[in-house]
Amino acid sequence: MEHKLCIFASGTGSNAQKIINYFRERHDVAVDLIVTNKPTAGVLDIARQEGIDSHILGKGELASQDFLERLQSRETSLIILAGFLRLIPSTLTQAYPKRIINIHPALLPKFGGKGMYGMHVHQAVKDYGEKQSGITIHYVNEHYDEGAVIFQASFDVFASDSPQDIANKGRVLEHGYFGMVVDGILSSL
Repeated sequence: MEHKLCIFASGTGSNAQKIINYFRERHDVAVDLIVTNKPTAGVLDIARQEGIDSHILGKGELASQDFLERLQSRETSLIILAGFLRLIPSTLTQAYPKRIINIHPALLPKFGGKGMYGMHVHQAVKDYGEKQSGITIHYVNEHYDEGAVIFQASFDVFASDSPQDIANKGRVLEHGYFGMVVDGILSSL
């Protein structure tokens, strides 16, 4: 196995599932571990169904040396944040420089930062009357949504679009591009 992926997710795991599907037939890449901070996260059901190891983070564990060593012992190539709502500590960003990526449901630097996730982002896009929104895949540093942009894709936002309509348009782009962008990053490692 050339590349082992670790996906961090806090919710249903739709992007995690798309990444798993994208690499399903590959022999050189596999999702090796799914990590969550929520014991009730739907992504755990995906891990069980797919036969992928999972780990539920304990309080304070994300920044611990033990957790870092767990990832290193698994020979994790890339950490993928797919709807993970915790700030990544410097213990991880320093150990995995340019090997932790996140997907954000807006065109950064707009509508990023602490508290800007999910429907909060789409409501803000609507409230500000934006004519375009989209997705951003970026490297992760010690600050919310401030790492270097890797990829962006956009869509038109119409006055008649609800925040849910905006979310649905974004999800199409997320599901369509995330696996391909991950693949491109892996080819440069």
